[in-house]
Amino acid sequence: MGNVLIPADSTVLRPLQVRDFEDCVAIDARIVGRTRRAYFERRLHAAAGAPQDHVQFAAVSDGVLAGYVLARRLHGEFGRAEPGLRIETIAVRSDRRGRGIGMRLLGALARWSETHGVRQLRTTAPWRDHAMLAFLDRAGFEIGDRVIDCRIEPDRLARAEPEEDEAGDGREANYGVPARDFAALARDRVEPCSLAIEDLPGIEAIDRAITGRDRAQYLAGLVDEAIADSGVRVSLVARREGRVAGFLMARTDFGDFGRTEPIAVIDTIGVDRGLAGAGIGAALLSQLFLNLDALGVQRVETVVAPENRDLLAFFHKAGFRTGDRLAFVKNQKGEDRT
Repeated sequence: MGNVLIPADSTVLRPLQVRDFEDCVAIDARIVGRTRRAYFERRLHAAAGAPQDHVQFAAVSDGVLAGYVLARRLHGEFGRAEPGLRIETIAVRSDRRGRGIGMRLLGALARWSETHGVRQLRTTAPWRDHAMLAFLDRAGFEIGDRVIDCRIEPDRLARAEPEEDEAGDGREANYGVPARDFAALARDRVEPCSLAIEDLPGIEAIDRAITGRDRAQYLAGLVDEAIADSGVRVSLVARREGRVAGFLMARTDFGDFGRTEPIAVIDTIGVDRGLAGAGIGAALLSQLFLNLDALGVQRVETVVAPENRDLLAFFHKAGFRTGDRLAFVKNQKGEDRT
């Protein structure tokens, strides 16, 4: 998490530490109106387990924790190729606001980015949170990709009208069309289930054919996380005739960006290009809806680039619509010195 020390007036920035936990929980509770202790426990635990993927700073003023920022490295989520940092939460204690502490915390992330080859800072915020929107605007963030979401209805895809099979066109975008009798499709044509380590080569091959890039390290990390922490990572793989036909990487989100209710986030989805139009993408989504419903998660979200119209159309058919959150991005400059 680095060892940056940035003095500014009476405020000093340093890496977030375990001893800051209670103060983080207290500051957050005053902002959101409820205690989210479990969320911060998970974030600090994740940072301890994978420090290379987490960047967390604390602002200390007059010996008191005045603010903090938690960010996580992006390795390929939402189909992106460029390195990035995803700001999960940033907060400043109410009696320390107006001193530029939030900007200093962002500055710490920017300096870290410059020395680690990270090109972008990304985050999301509710469009009704005018104070946060104004803060991000002052910090130089711009509107980024589209955030879309969907209320969990396990039988949504089963009710959809069938469409013509477009298999064989080799297009990345055709992840599968909804089928009238999804239950029969799931049983007889594909087998959506939890990931296993032996699925990794098949997942890598599908992803490489779709993206044209080798993202083996990123995908291996997702598979490892799915196996190690099934309570957070709810990823799926679809098998057909014994081999991997598609995959969906998703996770439950219990508090990022100030949320107070659990939500699931889809990071990436891929289907064997030779099986386009076979309903595999729809089968994966439908199984995800079933699993999330059993976990009590009521909404699922993803981020799609506006120019990716085919993928947007796929999610639109599944019931996704523009949500109440906006995605923001700030481009960084710097050389990779790692």
